[in-house]
Amino acid sequence: MTEQHDQASWHLETSLVHAGDRTAPPVATPTVTPIYTSTTYLYPTLDELDAAFVSGEGYFYTRYGNPTVAAFEQALAQAEAARGAVAYSSGMAALHAALLAASTPRGETAPRPTSILAARDLYGSTTVLLEELFAARGAQVNYVDLCDAEATAAALQAYAPVVVLAESISNPLLHVLDLAKLVEQCRSYGARLVIDATLATPVLQRPLTLGVDLVVHSATKYLGGHGDAAGGIVAARTGLLHVTLVQQSRLLGATLGPYEAQQLQRGMKTLALRMERQCANAAQVAAYLTTHPAVAHVYYPGLAEHPGHTLAAAAFGGRFGGLVSFELAASTALPRFVDALRLFLPATTLGDLYSLVSVPALASHRELTPEQRAERGISAGLVRLSLGIEAIDDLLADLQQALACLEAA
Repeated sequence: MTEQHDQASWHLETSLVHAGDRTAPPVATPTVTPIYTSTTYLYPTLDELDAAFVSGEGYFYTRYGNPTVAAFEQALAQAEAARGAVAYSSGMAALHAALLAASTPRGETAPRPTSILAARDLYGSTTVLLEELFAARGAQVNYVDLCDAEATAAALQAYAPVVVLAESISNPLLHVLDLAKLVEQCRSYGARLVIDATLATPVLQRPLTLGVDLVVHSATKYLGGHGDAAGGIVAARTGLLHVTLVQQSRLLGATLGPYEAQQLQRGMKTLALRMERQCANAAQVAAYLTTHPAVAHVYYPGLAEHPGHTLAAAAFGGRFGGLVSFELAASTALPRFVDALRLFLPATTLGDLYSLVSVPALASHRELTPEQRAERGISAGLVRLSLGIEAIDDLLADLQQALACLEAA
């Protein structure tokens, strides 16, 4: 490029457009990955641009790759021990991409109608995605309790699915999967296993090391952790699945922006520290709630009475996640309880460094029918708490005063 040599002869209008751009990068390496906002990238000659397209290396157009986004993908791939990862503009976009890649015939890149066996207790929007974007277009979608090994084996034999989809810790009832057993079952029937690991994060479990094929994260949640950036990411166990994700991502175009990528990668730097505090806070909140007369039932894998406690203790290294769900004894008291909280924020998300409260029937599972919610065990009185990193004494005091309002009413 010869702009520098020609700049002296440029008119003012031309200088205002081009001056300062396309300067050489610094010789020193920046400590933090810069935010690359350019949508396109230049090569010295047309032949070099053509060679870059042929090799597939380098950057051309932001839908085909961005250095800031690539840094986030590399960070997650390393955290998950993956062959590669691909980032998307939201967690739902990432889940959609994972299902398409998993249902793509091995060695090919075009998605095809397929059969999916899904966990019965999925996040509400995931169920809607399966019904409206897969089943409605000819895919066979069936549901089963994947925590039940016998029922899973029977469903695998009956439906012969191409893809099995589940959450490592379910939202919001916090069922825990035996991933090692499920991997063994899926392999015996030739099904690819896709796991949404948003709630566990790689801090608690790395599913690819157990043989899971694709791991999905809503990066908006724990990975980012600050409530300021939306995104999703899929990590692949094999090179074939990673290539499939890359190729399909370029066509689908649900690209993560560089600003969001930088914020999500920055959030990952403190993920382990945040999860330690969030898990510790959740354990103490769950223990407190079990003692309160206004609470009918508490769902938390860290409690000895939880059906997945022993499995979770072995799988997660003695930590049990940052979510606690519980049933109020009187469901009609739920609005008073939520409105009385002062420190827990009523937000329809989870995984932030702030503590949050949500009502699944009105938020995460609102799109399901009352019958579907009942089938999944989601009652009108179910409350979900996402623990943040605040001092535990302040969190317990907030819960205590909100529950006291119910006793006084």
